[in-house]
This record gives sequence, structure tokens and C-alpha cells, in this order.
Amino acid sequence: MTRPAVLVTGGATRIGGAITRAFAAAGWHVVIHYRSSATEADELAASLPSAETISFDLTDDEAAVATIRDLANRIGDWRCLVNSASVFEYDGVTTLDPATYREAMQVNALAPARIAQTYLAHAASAATRTVIQITDMKLANPNPDFFSYTMSKHALAATIAMLAKGAQSPQDRIYGLAPGAILASHDQREEETELSHRMNLLGRKTGAGEIADAALFLAGGALKSGETLFIDSGQHLLDQPRDVIWLARERAAAERTA
Repeated sequence: MTRPAVLVTGGATRIGGAITRAFAAAGWHVVIHYRSSATEADELAASLPSAETISFDLTDDEAAVATIRDLANRIGDWRCLVNSASVFEYDGVTTLDPATYREAMQVNALAPARIAQTYLAHAASAATRTVIQITDMKLANPNPDFFSYTMSKHALAATIAMLAKGAQSPQDRIYGLAPGAILASHDQREEETELSHRMNLLGRKTGAGEIADAALFLAGGALKSGETLFIDSGQHLLDQPRDVIWLARERAAAERTA
């Protein structure tokens, strides 16, 4: 195979799916990871010029590490890893739920950290190897909602600078990519995104394609290792008291009663 390869965790749907399509369109061989989205992963892979699917559960990081080692043994030019898969469950700042916390830290922080370490230890490429950790604009604009999720993304963000400083080779690049509100999430109805996702400095919806384009740019290794790009139309520069899901609902309710 002459194409460079990329693994996208959670690469079958949502932002991960957009990233998968962008790399495929740019001529990459895409390895699409999924846990429960087998049908979506197979259909997406079948629609792309060069793609395959793999499945492992991020709650079992030992199995994930073993799969990454196996993949490294058979892919000759594994140039990029995108850790996109995550869980997004609600708990609040005064009501941390231990089960939610443990799952968030496992899936959003521990597993991608170990996957990145294993990739850097075993993957082969004559070109720059790049790890892209998908974090969240909540790193810079935190609010009391999704308490465990936000903590787990802070933990993931901490890996970026540390992995960059401890990289196996000067050619290696470790980056963060921090989206804002992109797609309908949690219990949000699709129509609610039109209001909530414009709560940023530019007053516009940020598209999943913009995240995918940013990932493809980072995969070129042009930025200094350890940097993070915020793709959120300026949302991270605000100081929002709650998640935009509730800010939008409060505004809509106030408008109805005005």
C-alpha cells in the first residue's frame, strides 16, 4: 500500500466520521475504529477509496493497546493517529457521579493516552508521525455542567505537552484539536443547535468539516509539537456560566414569556 495511513478512533460517525472522510478525500488509507457502530463503519469504509474498520472497546485499554500493536505490525506507513472517540454524559459540579467520572476518565483520557504511547512506540513511518488529541473548548471556557467529562478532557489535554516533550523522535508531533459546539448532543434536539451553536464571538455555527480540515492540516506537521488549535468561532474566548444547551433553553424560555 502506497497511501499514508491514519487511524481515527470513533471514526464512523459524527465528528469522527467527518475526519475520516477528509483524510480519505486527501488520499489517505483510513482505519475506522468503532465500538458499537459496526453498520455505520462498514458503510463508510465501503464508500471510500481505501479504508478498513477495526473494533475495540475503550473501556478495555489493554485490548486497545494490543490492537494498536497489531495494527502497527502490518501497516508500513502509519503516519497519523486521531483520538476522537469519547463519552459525553451529564453530571454537575455539585453532584459528581462516580460511575460517570470513571467511564469519562477511562474512555476520554486513559485509553487515548495509552493508545498514543503505543502508537509512538510501535508505528512505522518515514515521514512525520502525528498524534491529534480531540479535546474541547471547555478547556478554556469551563462551566459547571458535564463535570466529569470536562475533567477528563483536561486530563487528555495534559498529555499533549508531556508527549510532545517526551516524543520518540524529533519528527514526531503531538497536537490538540479543541472543537466548540458542533453537533446536537446530550438531550438536545437538532433545531436547538441553531440557537445554542451560535453562542460564540462570530455568531455562527462551526461545522464538522472545519474540524476535519483542521485535523488534516495538523497531520502535515507544520506546527510546533504540543500546540492546540481551537476551532469554535471564538467560543473559548467567552466566559459562559453554563453549557450552551441550557443557555439556549433559558433564552428561548425568556423570549416566550417576554
